[in-house]
Amino acid sequence: MSFFELRIWQSAHQLAIQVWLLTGTFPRAEQFGITSQVRRAAASIGANIAEGFGRYHFPDRIKFLYQARGSLYEVQNFLLLSRDLHYIQENHISELFEHYTGLARGINLYIHRLQAWKTADTT
Repeated sequence: MSFFELRIWQSAHQLAIQVWLLTGTFPRAEQFGITSQVRRAAASIGANIAEGFGRYHFPDRIKFLYQARGSLYEVQNFLLLSRDLHYIQENHISELFEHYTGLARGINLYIHRLQAWKTADTT
């Protein structure tokens, strides 16, 4: 199995693409501000899932999943800020938030499954 077969990575990847395309409509003045920040945060979700998958030590795997989850909430923060600055419409943010909420649940479930597997492995 590879990281790109994980549903959470696939979801993170698709959401990063959506964020990238959506931020392409932001004002040029935001190119090095919100646009850059939200794009990096969106891309780092999948990157952290992939990096954690490649780690052999259990604490490292979990750490990268927590970082992915943190980046997910960072994206949500920037999306809310972008909405409040009228860079994106409410309907776009609502749809993205629904997907990000599902991704957060998926990451949490994956963390819990890994922890259960580790606990079962050590008993």
